[in-house]
Amino acid sequence: MAHDVAALAMELTDMAAADHQSAVHANSDDPTEQLAWRRLTARHGDRLGEIMDKYGWPTAELVGEEAARAAWLIAQHADRQLDVQRRALQLMQQAVAAGSASPRELAFLRDRTLVNEGRKQVYGTQIAGVKDGAPVPWPCEEPERMDALRAEVGIEPFGEYVAKFSLA
Repeated sequence: MAHDVAALAMELTDMAAADHQSAVHANSDDPTEQLAWRRLTARHGDRLGEIMDKYGWPTAELVGEEAARAAWLIAQHADRQLDVQRRALQLMQQAVAAGSASPRELAFLRDRTLVNEGRKQVYGTQIAGVKDGAPVPWPCEEPERMDALRAEVGIEPFGEYVAKFSLA
């Protein structure tokens, strides 16, 4: 079992590294690059589904901090596999309730899943586009409470968050 878990941790971190390398192609003007990104994220989403079947949510206790974060990233990018995202969200909610996963990462995954379902997000983590040089979030359920909700899960205020992306 220990060998399986070590191999799983390595597999997850390798998948995240491939994701980081390929992510620049997600919004490429070249359809071939976009397709390569979609294939990669679909393959990773399928594999995460298999991992969740066997192990549940891959927590830091199980696979280590880096691999647990990798699992979250894979779920986050499984945009065309809502079943995988919803399942990851459910398992991650249980892990957060048990104190074994990050509420901050859960908030990002919750928003991403809601936006992918065509619903309003909660925390304002998902950016729809840029208007007048400033990032604009997808619609939020309670925009007036967004920063308070963000603070509850350890996310910086929206203004600070988008300042990182602003075109200076």
